[in-house]
Amino acid sequence: MPRYIIDEVKLEANLQVLTSVRERAGVKILLAQKAFSCFELYPLVAKYLDGATASGLFEARLAHEEMPGKENHVFAPAFRAEDMPELLRVVNHIVLNSPRQVEKFGAQARAAGVSVGLRVNPEVSVATTPAYDPCRPGSRLGTTRGAWESYCSQISIATNVHKSQMSIPSLVDGLHFHCLCEQGVEELRKVLAGFEEKFGDLLPQMKWVNFGGGHHITRADYDVDGLVELLQDFKCRYPHLTVYLEPGEAVALDAGTLEATVLEIQPPGADGISNAILDVSAACHMPDVLEMPYTPRVQMENVKCKMENDVSGGSYAYRFGGPTCLAGDEIGTYTFPHPLAEGDRVVFEDMAIYSMVKNNTFNGMPLPSIAVRRIDGTVETLKAFGYADFKCRLG
Repeated sequence: MPRYIIDEVKLEANLQVLTSVRERAGVKILLAQKAFSCFELYPLVAKYLDGATASGLFEARLAHEEMPGKENHVFAPAFRAEDMPELLRVVNHIVLNSPRQVEKFGAQARAAGVSVGLRVNPEVSVATTPAYDPCRPGSRLGTTRGAWESYCSQISIATNVHKSQMSIPSLVDGLHFHCLCEQGVEELRKVLAGFEEKFGDLLPQMKWVNFGGGHHITRADYDVDGLVELLQDFKCRYPHLTVYLEPGEAVALDAGTLEATVLEIQPPGADGISNAILDVSAACHMPDVLEMPYTPRVQMENVKCKMENDVSGGSYAYRFGGPTCLAGDEIGTYTFPHPLAEGDRVVFEDMAIYSMVKNNTFNGMPLPSIAVRRIDGTVETLKAFGYADFKCRLG
């Protein structure tokens, strides 16, 4: 059966990089659970980071239960009123997406002792994939300055309060922006310039600002020193503000794999490429392969492989596909120096992030088990899934 394996050594190395940024720059760093929610490893995460951020009630509960005593933040494009009492019992910060959400829930949150934030949209697009660009035209994520001014004008007319008195909502303690996706310091610099241009006049009256996620801090070529310098410069200009970053991917980048097995090799087609059918599915077990899209790196014991249709030099080319009925359930094309065979083990790299939190049981596909490779090299299975896990989701 396939399995995800989280590498505890690599996870801790990532956390050490993040905590060095945290300490040098004097900022707070949170785990974005939407990317990595393997709570068995939250005690390790809690040793290095300030807490976690959630995208709704269930993630917020998870952080509250499994990372006790740490900060717990939550954001959603809109919240349900019936969830609010329980949510406000478990979080420290709530980030609301619009002035209307502040109007609905701000006073309730403040009364519960929860710090209130507003997500803003600096209207600076740097993400290269449109689906992952919160600043694209028509985005539902965050409030533009124009939308906020329009809201203030409407309130001032309705309440006979001067617009200037409505420019800073009394219930908002901080501002949050999130514009990056697997990006570096230069993209953050552009976004930060746009944020300060649009919302800098509000910062003197705020208590904190959250730079969101998408910071690829633990990538090998990331300019960590440049990030620290940028953060230090911002804090020099706004020394009263607590600054948060909430990376998800950077926490567990390259800290996990997905092990698969070759079930069958089909004869080469007209393009000279053979279909290799595996016991893992892009659609079910690594959805970002189709959503981003991208081709994951592969490793095999004592075998070097190339990606993306490099069939030069007499190499053996294989198109890896899943066992589902979806025609597009294809993982990528790879070439090897020798033929593959049924039963060969294939290991997909960088599968600790998003894969486990997004996977599904389409076509009745079994979910891969979840294991961790401990610091001493032993592999411990944390969770194995079976038919009951498939059935219980459907009735």
